Amino acid sequence: MKRTKVIDALQCTDYGKEICLKGWVRTHRSSKAVDFIALNDGSTIKNVQVVADPAKFDVELMKQITTGACIAVEGVLVESPAAGQPSEVQAVKMEVLGLCGADYPMQKKGQSFEAMRKNAHMRLRTNTFGAVMRIRHNMAMAIHTYFHEHGFFYFHTPLITASDCEGAGNMFQVTTKNLYDLRKDDQGKIIYDDDFFGEQTSLTVSGQLEGELGATALGAIYTFGPTFRAENSNTPRHLAEFWMVEPEVAFIDQEELMDLEEDFIKYCVRWALDNCKDDLEFLNKMIDKTLIARLEGVLTDSFVRLPYTEGIRILQEAIKNGKKFEFPCNWGDDLASEHERYLVEEHFRKPVIMTDYPRAFKSFYMKQNAETADGGSVGYRGAVAPGPTMQGTDVLFPQIGEIIGGSVREESYDKLMSEINRREMDMTHLWWYLDTRRWGSCPHAGFGLGFERLILFVTGMQNIRDVIPFPRTPKNAEF
Repeated sequence: MKRTKVIDALQCTDYGKEICLKGWVRTHRSSKAVDFIALNDGSTIKNVQVVADPAKFDVELMKQITTGACIAVEGVLVESPAAGQPSEVQAVKMEVLGLCGADYPMQKKGQSFEAMRKNAHMRLRTNTFGAVMRIRHNMAMAIHTYFHEHGFFYFHTPLITASDCEGAGNMFQVTTKNLYDLRKDDQGKIIYDDDFFGEQTSLTVSGQLEGELGATALGAIYTFGPTFRAENSNTPRHLAEFWMVEPEVAFIDQEELMDLEEDFIKYCVRWALDNCKDDLEFLNKMIDKTLIARLEGVLTDSFVRLPYTEGIRILQEAIKNGKKFEFPCNWGDDLASEHERYLVEEHFRKPVIMTDYPRAFKSFYMKQNAETADGGSVGYRGAVAPGPTMQGTDVLFPQIGEIIGGSVREESYDKLMSEINRREMDMTHLWWYLDTRRWGSCPHAGFGLGFERLILFVTGMQNIRDVIPFPRTPKNAEF
């Protein structure tokens, strides 16, 4: 008999129909008169109840149907007399496909998420992680659908690169060399001419620079793939391997970039509410009781568009009124997550797009605002800052902080080279990037969204290690 998925069985009203189910046992309750087996196959957060007459089945077989066991059931779909479930299956035939012993690590209820990470290969079978992974899938579908419908082309950028987009140097090296016998030159530098690529290469931290090449040829592109940061950050917001969504668009300005960021985020949230109802209701009940209300709130209001200089003024005013922050927030400081969350969660109570950051802690490729006579600058909507600022557009979200980092890119070759020289950057491996400014340069802009941070927000989970199947973090490359 052809298998029926649990999600389809629960939606079927063809009572009296014989069906075959296959899945994993969530619970098995026995009595003299009847056995109740909750069966789940991952297609939905909901279980289907299998009702079995113990007198019709072998005693040893019934003992093998334990939590976590994989079974096949053939039976009759009937309308359920129990509240909260439309149908159930009266078992006619059952087979154990995979035994599950008492040492099964997911049997214990009330385990902490930290404990579950030690069994990441098995935690996927739990209700919580099943819900998170289905939502993760739906968010990926939303991203591809949004960009396809808006005329973007899916563009594949390399995972192995000889350049560092962010200039931070925190990159994982890729080599075929024998690390126990490295040849070095007279200055003690490693010689790479016998390495696979003939030069030092690393895993990418971003596909943005190559994405800009795509935008200046195709008009609008997006990348969606894994990126890697060798940062020793043991926080609930950082991973060494994570997924990034990076659109790049020709011929748009700062205002249009913010429109794109807001529209894109709202589209993804709306998709989750429309397509992940059961999973969101489960997470709203078990993980975060404000989850659905917070998601719906994103759709109702326009995002605040806030120049960095005005944000600093608000934060300093809060400090005067008694607000305590761990980190300083003077003009020129890179805002910490606590500052971002205060603006979003306490002051405005809605998402914020912060613009026009100081040049000192932003990337070389960002477009600089016009300078004033006293060395300051005029940024978004005429905001005057005391120092040079860049046209950054970072989206700050409740409970997350920064979820998007974006900017207008500097299209002028001379201005870009001036900034590169000011920072004393080595552009040996980025000669091709400079060519886009030499030959047919155009205004363009883009952003990067950390996919896992989006999943954090949409699921209400508190740790980024719990929204990716197998997290890669310092001292942890298990599974």
